[in-house]
Amino acid sequence: MKILVVAPSWIGDTILAQPLLALLKRNNPDARIEVLAPDWSAPLLARMAEVDAVIINPFRHGEFSFATRRTLGRRLRGNAASADYQQAYVLPNSWKSALVPFFAGIPRRIGYQGESRYLLLNERHRLDVAAHPQLVQRYAALAGPLPATLPLPHLNSTVEQQRAVRAALKLPLDAAPVVFCPGAEYGPAKRWPAQHFAALARLIATPQNPAWLIGSAKDAAVGDEIAAAAEGAALNLCGRSTLEQAIDLIASARCVVSNDSGLMHVAAALKRPLVALYGSSSPAYTPPLSVKAKIVSRNLPCSPCFKRECPLGHFDCMNGITPQQVAAIIAAQFQA
Repeated sequence: MKILVVAPSWIGDTILAQPLLALLKRNNPDARIEVLAPDWSAPLLARMAEVDAVIINPFRHGEFSFATRRTLGRRLRGNAASADYQQAYVLPNSWKSALVPFFAGIPRRIGYQGESRYLLLNERHRLDVAAHPQLVQRYAALAGPLPATLPLPHLNSTVEQQRAVRAALKLPLDAAPVVFCPGAEYGPAKRWPAQHFAALARLIATPQNPAWLIGSAKDAAVGDEIAAAAEGAALNLCGRSTLEQAIDLIASARCVVSNDSGLMHVAAALKRPLVALYGSSSPAYTPPLSVKAKIVSRNLPCSPCFKRECPLGHFDCMNGITPQQVAAIIAAQFQA
């Protein structure tokens, strides 16, 4: 059996889709799973044992491109190596995301009803929010009734890969860093203040346990701000590493402190001790799926608001989480 999975666009959501892939493999041990995904998430999928191949989705986020989607679907249909897909699972809820499996002629096309996808999907699920409050449950339920315990996401990273990336970036091989992930793609309301990250670095960083800032090029400016305020206690690596390299840097971390972001879910999938900071978003919907994760949220009446910026102007949900509080949580993790 060959299965095509149309992946979500966000890095965190891609991690949360892995339990679905694990269930598909559990139900069909000999199945070959191929994933249609944006190029930026391909490094994640390459580290998932369930994924046999990644097909690059060439469309930018929000791009429609009906004709190009039709061409891609027909190319998959006409490719002798791809023409025997028997099932397709479409994880995004948009109408356009179901076009490629439809034009590829895949017999079973499965997903949530979404944007009235009556023709494009022939096995449409209705979302039961009460039964499946978490995004990971919603994805996994497409494979059938949920098991008592969902498989947890897991990314592969070897010691050799971890040493290679440190050597490539000229980082000490013997350090046990505390990794900070200060970015959050959705907006500033999900980001712990830069001054708080800097103060935390000054509290906990040592020569053997340095603070390393990891993120995309978009996070380089805030990384510079944190590093400057940390007065030498933090090294800014934001924008200096690829996602593949970030995976291996996080995999060798002593601990990770992260906003609710894609890298938070990467840290959880790598089973690193993790402090996950929540403000405008909800850990009830997209929690880090790891027994080593400690969620910090003030649970204010105005939170979660799911806004890009604080609508009330005070940002108490994040400002009120103090560096001393996070430092105490980190210390407790290593005393347990």
